[in-house]
Amino acid sequence: MEGKVELRSENISNKILETIKESVPGVVSEGRIDFEKLRQMLGENIETGQERFGLTWPGKSEAIRNVQSPSTGTLRPAVDKSRLFVDAENVLIRGDNLEVLKLLQKSYHGKVKMIYIDPPYNTGKEFIYPDNFREGLDDYLKFSGQISGDGMKLTTNVEGDGRFHSKWLSMMYPRLFLARNLLREDGVIFVSIDDNEVHNLRSIMNEIFGEENFIANIVWQKKYSPQNDATYFSDMHDHIVVYARHAKMNKSEDTGWNRNLLPRTDEQNQRYKNPDNDPRGPWKAADLSVKTYSKSYDYPITTPSGRIVNPPNGRCWATSRERMEALIADNRIWFGTDGNNVPALKKFLSEVQGGNVPVTWWKREDCGDNQEAKQELKNLLPGVDTIFDTPKPVRLIQRMLQIATSPDEEAIVLDFFAGSGTTAQAVLAQNQEDGGNRKFILVQLPEPTDSESYPTVSDIMEERVRKVVDDYNRVREDNGESLYGFRVFSLDSSSFKTWDNSQVSTATHALEDQLRLFVDNVKPERTKEDILYELILKTGLPLTARIDSTIIEGQEVFSIGGGVLYIFLEDPIQEKTLFGMIDQGTRNVICLDSAFHGNDNLKTNIRLRMQTAGIAFRTV
Repeated sequence: MEGKVELRSENISNKILETIKESVPGVVSEGRIDFEKLRQMLGENIETGQERFGLTWPGKSEAIRNVQSPSTGTLRPAVDKSRLFVDAENVLIRGDNLEVLKLLQKSYHGKVKMIYIDPPYNTGKEFIYPDNFREGLDDYLKFSGQISGDGMKLTTNVEGDGRFHSKWLSMMYPRLFLARNLLREDGVIFVSIDDNEVHNLRSIMNEIFGEENFIANIVWQKKYSPQNDATYFSDMHDHIVVYARHAKMNKSEDTGWNRNLLPRTDEQNQRYKNPDNDPRGPWKAADLSVKTYSKSYDYPITTPSGRIVNPPNGRCWATSRERMEALIADNRIWFGTDGNNVPALKKFLSEVQGGNVPVTWWKREDCGDNQEAKQELKNLLPGVDTIFDTPKPVRLIQRMLQIATSPDEEAIVLDFFAGSGTTAQAVLAQNQEDGGNRKFILVQLPEPTDSESYPTVSDIMEERVRKVVDDYNRVREDNGESLYGFRVFSLDSSSFKTWDNSQVSTATHALEDQLRLFVDNVKPERTKEDILYELILKTGLPLTARIDSTIIEGQEVFSIGGGVLYIFLEDPIQEKTLFGMIDQGTRNVICLDSAFHGNDNLKTNIRLRMQTAGIAFRTV
């Protein structure tokens, strides 16, 4: 509706339609796609056969509909649970991640550099989900005790269930689809999984991200000791599946994800020595012979001591005679301290690339294991480690951050299966190590626990991050550095009353009650902060946008993001205040519709005045 703030999350179907219309406008007429025209435009690049390659399962259509269904919820700020709320640039969210991902579409579309998730592995004991979550926000609110109802039952997707894999796929598909929208063009996603679902995960990620954007299947050594009671093999590894938003076809391509080199270790650098005091610095000797035989590269070399040396039988030297002479003249060939050894090439540390190319085998010595992760959690929150069967160590996620993000960029890192909050700790730890400025957004369902101190997993996440932030801030304050903070939000219903269509066709008095409700459409228990952050989220500004309060003509006005948006929540509205906002330099103004008290002439006048000044004026 013109001049109204859209209180629903981004409509994914409309977004796709807009993309098609922009690319091939001729196939869209009156908001509908003419598939026959689209087929003609695509020519041979369309599948028409009955037998098609692809993944399908019972419930896939519903999973796709879950993507298309907008959310009417909001994220309410919890200042008392946050740290340094006003200046914080990190976000923790408690809520169903499907609803939250929908709500983040406007504000964070194409802005996330890296996603890491550790979803349920579907082992028969870990895949716990609230029944009927497909129904959306209402069921979540019942589950989390925010509205009355019969309560939501927790069930386990046991292996005996006939739809064992189908339920898992239906849960993952819409979340991955929405997550892809949030990635930058140079963004990347890492997903932890085990052997049980890795094949299905690869299939749905091929469908959502495109198989051309598959980067790697990393194998991580998650255990040190084998299980002697294993029926067949002792499970010692997990997979980490990696996809880019846009993978480069070659190194020279400008757009797409760039992977970083991993830092060289002290152990690697210590292998370089300088026994001949070469001014170019430390070096190490490398074999000069190769297996691929070439007769022209098979020649004798005279050492400084006068000994004649030939390549080993069946091998030859790695370079031509002329090139070898040039290397000897440049003191790049080592014949030993007495000049009598078989020649070796000197590889200088100063000429080695600045790090190591990542490999797909990640050892526990380099990245930690489940036991290390449990100990990290135990040190922060004693007793909580028993709640998590396979937590991930901080070092594991730090390695992903090193590969995927750079310290000189303000990368947003998202984890929407946040668990105990390891990703937040890894982001802060990596920032401390390399001086980076990465930010995190974590989302966790308030899944009940058996802990009296921490009733839900969300409580564990928040307390862990709180303790880590406090520990780092003590050091940073002593060093005169800026402090870390985070803002906590909770998924809830909109702060604005929604129209109940079921009442329209009933008795006249019921309809009149509905209309009276909308004289003031703000729920009475909601605060200014609740309203502000809902409007910030649903107008596409980030949850970390700065809010400043200013007084214009005696009434309070909120300036969002340095004046990008002005929000006016006073009631009644004074005409001089509205006109006063025109001179403030903003391009967007939002007011409460109810604050006009039916004065449509004033509303029309101010809209026209602001339109003339280049300001978008909306009401809610």
